[in-house]
Amino acid sequence: MSQDPDRTPETISPVNPLPPVVVAMFLMVIGIEATLSLAARGIIGGPAGIGWRLEAVQSYAFSGLIFDWMWDNGQWPTEHLIRFVSYLFVHTSFTHALFVCVMLLALGKMVGEVFTGLATLSVFVLSGAIGALAYAVLLDDQAPLVGGFPGVYGLIGAFTYLLWLKLGELGAQQVRAFTLIGFLMGIQLVFGLIFGVQNDWVADVVGFATGFSMSFIVSPGGFSRLREKMKRD
Repeated sequence: MSQDPDRTPETISPVNPLPPVVVAMFLMVIGIEATLSLAARGIIGGPAGIGWRLEAVQSYAFSGLIFDWMWDNGQWPTEHLIRFVSYLFVHTSFTHALFVCVMLLALGKMVGEVFTGLATLSVFVLSGAIGALAYAVLLDDQAPLVGGFPGVYGLIGAFTYLLWLKLGELGAQQVRAFTLIGFLMGIQLVFGLIFGVQNDWVADVVGFATGFSMSFIVSPGGFSRLREKMKRD
């Protein structure tokens, strides 16, 4: 999975069009949210449309309780396995979806113009899936997990990797690459203290770690660099 290895966040023109895969993910998120928002206002779907968001959460949100049931019974029905990914595209409100879309477009552009489309999509989806798995395994939370933030945090992890790599090439302190994730987690802490802590931050942090780790393989030339490093070690 590689494009031009010389393309870094610093060399990308801000006027370049968005990568197609990022546009596709954005349209999927905003399309679903537009449908649910219009239905909630009775514009589409009639009286039944008011309950569409609740039905979407019940059918497509990730549930730790359902995961525990699958694990205990050794049964893995497709309708529940799909929740590992589908929850990324269902949100609790228009504002929730809007924040995800803004970050998806911003981080998706910066990562998607260096990574291939498949690599960008893989980072978003796998970061979300592994974040959900961590949410189920590490916590005993009955609240469903919804929204695209774990996938977005995976893209933040990928972007952090690109900065980390560039700083290393320049001989600068690579720890500076983690400024963004530190700032975002600080914001989450403040909001948690004000509005109450929610456990979905676990999925976000694991999503970030997954995106950062995956980048060692799926970034341009990443596998070759990893192989050379292993040989030197």
